[in-house]
Parts: sequence; structure tokens; C-alpha cells
Amino acid sequence: MLNLTADFERVLAAHLSINSTDLGAMEHLIQSGPLSPTELAHRLGITTAATTLVIDRLEKAGHASREAHPSDRRSVRVVPAEASVARTFTALRPLIFGVDAVLDDFAPSERAAIELYLARVAEVYRRVIADAPPPPPAP
Repeated sequence: MLNLTADFERVLAAHLSINSTDLGAMEHLIQSGPLSPTELAHRLGITTAATTLVIDRLEKAGHASREAHPSDRRSVRVVPAEASVARTFTALRPLIFGVDAVLDDFAPSERAAIELYLARVAEVYRRVIADAPPPPPAP
């Protein structure tokens, strides 16, 4: 399943004419809305210098723009382009509706068991993340 997810992300990145790091940035911008370059760097786990390159590429491709922060004129936010967000959701729609249709094939009791299983798996992920030691400092 992880390979299929990675394959789909490659297809989505190609659809948007961006690389996987830029796709990760777009995912954060779409999910969270405008972010400062520093916030984006933290979420991507890359340096602010590398994030500057990501933002430059996203701007050049028309997927995002830098805008003045509304309450702090000294800082900027990276804002996803509406057309790019719409294009991303258009590409995601077949996957979302396809997975939803698969669930329609299950009886209500089976769907309840699937939901319970997934909720418990998500809780395991949260526990492992919470208990993980902090990463070593960057060199």
C-alpha cells in the first residue's frame, strides 16, 4: 500500500509539473492555508534556504505566491494559488470518490469495523509519534 501511495504522489506531482518536495509543500499549504516560509520549512523538515528554493519553484509554476503578512508587515506568507488548489482537487477526486465507492460495498456493520480498526491504527501512530525521542540537531 505504501508503494501505491508513493506511486500516486509521483503521478500527482507530475500532473502539477512539480517534484515530490514541492508537492509536500503544496499539501501543507492546501491543508493549512498560508504559512510563513519558516513554518513551511519546519513542516517539510528542510532548511529555510532549501525552502526558499521550493517557494521559488512553486511561484514560477504558478502554484503559490509570497504575500505580505496581514498583521506583520515585516514578514511574508506563502499562499497557495486558487487555480492550483482546484487543479489538485480535480486530480484527487477520482481517488477520493473511488475509495468512498469501495466503502459503499460494505454493510454498515462492516464499515463500523473498518472505521474502528482505522481509528485504532491512527491512535497507535499518535502514540508512537508522541513517544519518539527528539531528532538529533541538524549539523
